[in-house]
Amino acid sequence: MSGQNKVSGVVLAGGMARRMRQQDKGLLPFKNRPLISYPLAAMAPLVDELLISANRNLDRYRQFAYPLISDANQNFDGPLAGILAAMQTAHNPLLLIAPCDSPLIETAHLQRLLSALLTSCADIAVAFDGERLHPVFAALKTDLRLDLHAYLQSGERKLQNWFYRHTLVKVDFSDAPQIFANINTPTELAELENAPALQAGD
Repeated sequence: MSGQNKVSGVVLAGGMARRMRQQDKGLLPFKNRPLISYPLAAMAPLVDELLISANRNLDRYRQFAYPLISDANQNFDGPLAGILAAMQTAHNPLLLIAPCDSPLIETAHLQRLLSALLTSCADIAVAFDGERLHPVFAALKTDLRLDLHAYLQSGERKLQNWFYRHTLVKVDFSDAPQIFANINTPTELAELENAPALQAGD
């Protein structure tokens, strides 16, 4: 991609993971690879710059050889804080976003988000599985950074509410809702790893 369509990407790995007994989810093994390696591999072919949003275990995340960014404070303010840090760091007008704990996502799925943003007049393209939004799977314009900063400064934290303040396109993934399977607990990690019908993308 070139010119005005150059893209930065960020994989969000900055949460506290309270339901995962505060283990760092992106570093947990899934099919013999760290969870974060799956979205990194899916996103890499689509972006000119790839960032990892992390707030702890930074030395371990540096081993993936991508630039690290951290939230502006240590409050673990949720995904919007990581998205804002990425928007403030990104060198490109478009930002592609994915979480660290959804290993079934593939490049073609992320391309669908990016294409929807590029072919619409929207500010944000967000994944929709036919029933609900998956707001941590999105593509957006980085010039929204000042508005997001003001939103967080006002004390708001809800990602979906901020999205609805802008021109939004819902990207239909009703043909593949299983790709949004994410891992929040040790039980979910074991169940997804042992599910024979689901294949993690390489």
